[in-house]
Amino acid sequence: MKIPSAIVLLLVAIAGHAETPQAIARQYADAAPAGFVPAARRGEALFRQRFAINDKMPSCTACHTDDPKKPGRHAVTGKTIRPLAVVANGERFSDPAKVEKWFGRNCREVVGRACTPGEKADVVAYLSEVH
Repeated sequence: MKIPSAIVLLLVAIAGHAETPQAIARQYADAAPAGFVPAARRGEALFRQRFAINDKMPSCTACHTDDPKKPGRHAVTGKTIRPLAVVANGERFSDPAKVEKWFGRNCREVVGRACTPGEKADVVAYLSEVH
């Protein structure tokens, strides 16, 4: 049975769109200063750090809970948030555009600035290694 070329192209495009958390962390690490190596311990420290920018969201854990394997709840809207840990949510860190949008919004609202590529690589490493 011959598969129509349009279907083959569609499947290739879909497969090419999906990334692994490790590939996304590597892309961020490549954008960091030379010699940078992502570290889950630094990612966890950033995830748990309290910032004085926003009283309702002083840390990532304000919305995402202390356990990234569990669902969270947005501190302002009350909207349920799916788990951040890759082990509990296989869709996390699989779409580079969504990951960058997530970091853009959350870093600005919680940290009060854009996160560096190294910080992003560290957080992805942490949330990929949580078991």
